[in-house]
Amino acid sequence: MARKTKAEAAATREALLDAAEDIFLEKGVARTSLEQIARHAGMTRGAVYWHFKNKCDLFQAMLLRVRMPFEELAEEANNSGLANDPLSAIREACRQGFSRLEQPRYQRVHAILIHHCEVFGDIDPLAMQNEIAEETLVALTGYFAHAADMGLLRQGLSSEIAAGLFQSMLGGLFHDWLRNHQRFSLIERGTALVDAQLSLMRA
Repeated sequence: MARKTKAEAAATREALLDAAEDIFLEKGVARTSLEQIARHAGMTRGAVYWHFKNKCDLFQAMLLRVRMPFEELAEEANNSGLANDPLSAIREACRQGFSRLEQPRYQRVHAILIHHCEVFGDIDPLAMQNEIAEETLVALTGYFAHAADMGLLRQGLSSEIAAGLFQSMLGGLFHDWLRNHQRFSLIERGTALVDAQLSLMRA
């Protein structure tokens, strides 16, 4: 059999990840086998092992496709001319994050991580969620500290408390939306909440 081109191999890998999303969402991660994923993609289990060492490796690759560290979102906002206004950079980073989360793939994968994944083998969804939360908290604290240094943060509000409050608001919003993502628009409600929270925090 002729060797696949890089483009064909990449397409196969993406098709397997798409199939994993579908089956994980339907059955849960622990109850899904690599055989089921391969069958759903119209391939053999050997194709799965060609691209992934095991289910954990495949799961991590699926998460990587929708990874969006807050720091990167904020840097994109800075590139849009908001480098001298860290609070506006936070707002724009949130809006970009909300917009991506409303895309079907981002919504599905985060729903899998939060609601359809148990501790299984090397897969620890709580540890993964904690890692994402910690990254976000560190980035937010840095931006609020910058805002405080510039005199943009209200008096008596520390950057640590501001970051904790803001992250708690985002976490509650995100979990409410994931439970029933058709109930409200994340970008509309999220932007309104972010604007209100930042307004209360501004000097």
